[in-house]
Amino acid sequence: MKQRRSVVVGGGAAGFFAAIACAEAAPGHEVLLLERGPDFLAKVRISGGGRCNVTHDCFDPRGFVTRYPRGGRELLGPFQRFQARDTVAWFAARGVELKAEPDGRMFPVTDSSQTIVDCLLLAARQAGVQTRTNCGVAGVTRRAQGGFDLQLTNGDRLECDQLLLATGGSRTAAQGALAVALGHTLEPPVPSLFTFQVQSPLLAGLAGVAVDPVELTVPGTALRERGPLLVTHAGLSGPAVLRLSAWGARWCAEVKYQFSLRVNWLPAFTSATLAAEFQARRQTQGARSVVNSPIAPIPARLWERLVLAAGVPGAQRWAALSRPAQAALIRQLLGAELPVAGKTLNRDEFVTCGGVRLREVNFKTMESRICPGLFFAGEVLDIDGVTGGFNFQSAWTTGWIAGRAMAGA
Repeated sequence: MKQRRSVVVGGGAAGFFAAIACAEAAPGHEVLLLERGPDFLAKVRISGGGRCNVTHDCFDPRGFVTRYPRGGRELLGPFQRFQARDTVAWFAARGVELKAEPDGRMFPVTDSSQTIVDCLLLAARQAGVQTRTNCGVAGVTRRAQGGFDLQLTNGDRLECDQLLLATGGSRTAAQGALAVALGHTLEPPVPSLFTFQVQSPLLAGLAGVAVDPVELTVPGTALRERGPLLVTHAGLSGPAVLRLSAWGARWCAEVKYQFSLRVNWLPAFTSATLAAEFQARRQTQGARSVVNSPIAPIPARLWERLVLAAGVPGAQRWAALSRPAQAALIRQLLGAELPVAGKTLNRDEFVTCGGVRLREVNFKTMESRICPGLFFAGEVLDIDGVTGGFNFQSAWTTGWIAGRAMAGA
């Protein structure tokens, strides 16, 4: 009897997890994993600053799916079967312990992504997965009798009974060509999880300054995020910006990344409580200059810029702060307007929104509803999460489900 062959296209997180799951569940099944580039798991290797944010320590599937601007509803069922707790257990069973940081992100205790890469490579080898680098798929056709004919980028041809596409985000239409060739529709790909380019005198020379928390809003939209903010040479970054970019990915693309961003530097205060704080300072610190008296958590250098931007003179003392000056400073602290004039991407690590249309996929098996024998996993789907380990978790989950479905488990 001919041995069944499953081919996984894409040697990233989702592809490896799918190949391992398939090979472990069906030891007699030939599983071949193809990677177009020279290295497997390249994105895993660089993620999280080289530490690899494997998942997030939210172990409630209903809470977990709220972190996906696109795909959360579809992922609820899959997360009931394989969620973050299962990811922790999967790696622990293979000798890799994960730790949770205060913000919920989970990393290997070694703080090295190489630990995750080595674990996946070893698990694939032990399961009998065949692997090839520098070997992509240039074209695919479905055979009338079932299965697929693949044309490889090295000129070879390959037949398989089942095909899983885990090719990552479709940053261009060409990268989704295999799915389209087999009858699928792509939602237009646009970047998600990007930072904002901002040229403003308020931020000039302040690269490296961080504030935690701030609240960001985009006037005229429902976009709102609270969390840490980092000033960079190009503008603004940090979790608050990245989350806002994820939820607003399509809108930002529509306005060509040109919009006004409102920053509340002191979200713990209201106008009234901030006015009360100023009055207290008039009474207790009247002789001190306003510009040299920051309110936590605003760093001193940024506070000075905000005070001057509000029109308060550098020599102004608290005791002599006028009501109009106070009102101007409160407006600056609770609603500074900054012009966003573009985006900045980590070329290798960034996430895309867009990909294979979700209603064309059966999320119980990750099999195509259009082309029997075709499966999907990871970012090739129109799924993307906010920063914090959510994109990797969707890769592990969809890969695990697809791999086991191909194995008939």
